[in-house]
Amino acid sequence: MTAKRPTKRPIATRKTAAAKPKAAAKPVTKTRASAAGPRTAKTAARKSASKKTARPQPKPVLQQVVLAALADMKAVDVRAIDVRVFTDITDTMVVASGTSDRHVKSIADRVLQRCKEAGFRPFGMEGERDGEWVLLDLQDVVLHVMLPRVRQFYALEKLWEGGAAA
Repeated sequence: MTAKRPTKRPIATRKTAAAKPKAAAKPVTKTRASAAGPRTAKTAARKSASKKTARPQPKPVLQQVVLAALADMKAVDVRAIDVRVFTDITDTMVVASGTSDRHVKSIADRVLQRCKEAGFRPFGMEGERDGEWVLLDLQDVVLHVMLPRVRQFYALEKLWEGGAAA
């Protein structure tokens, strides 16, 4: 016949009771807590709370992104011209100047970077190699960044604002 186990544990002396249960209780408590699921319930509550508070941000307007990037790069004499009356190619034409060819290139690069970060895909960029006049096509906004002498020579503002083509 097999021996039966006692139903109750033997009572330990104070020395062993103080030493053994503390060492054994910590790992058991961790195992029970992770197996029971209170930690997972708290984690699930945190995730659902964060989902409720996180709302999708509205997409910024392209013209505002371009003008903010130009202001950030300290572009000179920035003008936004509404050209919807004159052409179907774009809605807004932005003309800005830079102080040097390097400044013109960096302005165009920063505008391109900010537009990509905001989720707008550019169609193309021309003139960044020379740096005298950089054209950035962003669908609804066309950006011209020029040196002051080039801007004065071509006078795009007069062409698009005053209706000089008439």
